[in-house]
Amino acid sequence: MSVTEFIKDKILLIFLHMGCMVLLAAFLRLTGYQRDYCSLILICWCLILAVWLSVQFFLRREYFRKMEAVMDRLDQRYLLGELMPQSFRLEDQLYRALIRSSNKAVIERLRHMEDEQREYREYMESWVHEVKAPITGIALYCENHRDAGSRYIAAENRKIENYVEMVLYYARSDEVYKDYMIAETDLQETAEEALMKNKYYLIRRGIRAEADCPDQVFTDKKWIEFILNQLLLNSAKYSREKNAYIKISTERLERGVLLKVKDNGIGIPGEELSRIFEKGFTGTNGRDTERSTGMGLYLCRKLCGKLGIGIRAVSREGEGTEVILEFPVSSHFSGFRS
Repeated sequence: MSVTEFIKDKILLIFLHMGCMVLLAAFLRLTGYQRDYCSLILICWCLILAVWLSVQFFLRREYFRKMEAVMDRLDQRYLLGELMPQSFRLEDQLYRALIRSSNKAVIERLRHMEDEQREYREYMESWVHEVKAPITGIALYCENHRDAGSRYIAAENRKIENYVEMVLYYARSDEVYKDYMIAETDLQETAEEALMKNKYYLIRRGIRAEADCPDQVFTDKKWIEFILNQLLLNSAKYSREKNAYIKISTERLERGVLLKVKDNGIGIPGEELSRIFEKGFTGTNGRDTERSTGMGLYLCRKLCGKLGIGIRAVSREGEGTEVILEFPVSSHFSGFRS
């Protein structure tokens, strides 16, 4: 709060005092008081008013500074009413009571919304587990009846399974800490499992895929496999019609390991590359080829952020795309392994 703002707030009071001074001076002159006595009374009045306004300004400024300090320390700022500093002023007490009443309503509303979200998330997780049973049954049938028709069904069934997994991982993405287990993970094994899951889809698209990942990292294998699965499907979706390939490889650096998923597909336009991890962004390729939800890469970035993994993409239109996951390696684990 500045002096100018305070004066503007008190301007009516100041004008009231000035008016009273003029009336008092006129009354005193009319009753025979000398001009010097009238001037002395008005000067005293002005000094008392100035001192009172100054004290009020410093007290109010200090009060609001305390309020701002409390606000800066709060993570949940709607709780301000509970921590407002005490004040002897009736106006402040009334404001505090109103704010606390408003905050209580907000907290109750937030709790209600959280309960609804939790119930919805629990329902979605239950639904996913239920729908996985027929998906697994279809996959087993296709494994036991290997022909052209069953391979086509298996590839389409894998698409359905992927979309179902996206629903599950999206529902859990805000609470990753409840569902992950950090352990030493063999990236070669994880990459091979991701390739095996999508073998029928890759075969149908005529894509040659290979994995060369001799490194191990400390992370959650299940979540990394899901991320790899999304990257593989994305690469396959935008692959070339002939001589298409996808390569999963690793590169060890001094302070980390890079996991790369590289393809020779149609690539990404340069002006769209910075937006591919945004929620719902499909881009030119997504609109021109198969229907795209714009959620796969968004989920990858979100989960990587939760797991402390860096993710970026390098691409040239018409030449292919490379998505790179960067796993940091702590000095503790490095020393332990050596």
